[in-house]
Amino acid sequence: MTHTVSVSASSLYEAAALALAEFKKSGFALAEVGAGTRLKVAVETPATVHELTVRTLQSWLDTNGKTPREQGLKVTLRQVLGR
Repeated sequence: MTHTVSVSASSLYEAAALALAEFKKSGFALAEVGAGTRLKVAVETPATVHELTVRTLQSWLDTNGKTPREQGLKVTLRQVLGR
């Protein structure tokens, strides 16, 4: 099964987190999404596709940001995901 959502983001991890939050907000049960669930992120311009697992996203969110901007982004994304 495939679900699609469009989000505006400045990084792969931000796009993945915002997509998960949008799925949750739209009524898709995150109980069906496990750490091994693969997320495919497609960039519209220039056309690019990236894949990561929910586990990879969670691991990235669990670390400290390398810059103040990244630290702030991680805090925001944790809040968006209810973590």
